[in-house]
Amino acid sequence: MTQKVSISIKVLPHGEGLSLPPYSTADAAGCDLMAAIAEPITIEPGQRKLVPTGLSMAIPVGYEGQIRSRSGLSLKQGLVVANGVGTIDADYRGEVGVILHNISDTAVQVERGMRIAQYVIAPIVQAQWVVVNELPETDRGAGGWGSTGTK
Repeated sequence: MTQKVSISIKVLPHGEGLSLPPYSTADAAGCDLMAAIAEPITIEPGQRKLVPTGLSMAIPVGYEGQIRSRSGLSLKQGLVVANGVGTIDADYRGEVGVILHNISDTAVQVERGMRIAQYVIAPIVQAQWVVVNELPETDRGAGGWGSTGTK
């Protein structure tokens, strides 16, 4: 069964009339964030724009909000979340925005209510650093950047 966590959410004036972030299926990991804009925004090829969602929220301590690209939007229109995965920290109370990057060769228009990103609530773990002189050995060792091959 899917774990649930309560999150306080504030709808800002420009987000009024849009639904709260919906989950498309019962087992979906991410809900959809929508563009809370009055007029359409055109994102030219190679351009990045910050798109407001009209929402601010209080994520509980011990969790984060992850903003991720929507696969269909990426494949069909070439819009991706510019910073890979955006993180919304538990102590942030400002508006959630999505930085969209147009990686296609044509302009893309974003309209009010368009589903622009997925939003995943995830538990966080912080590292407690322990300085050592040597690290435990592994078969891989320091091999990286393709050292394990592609097949």
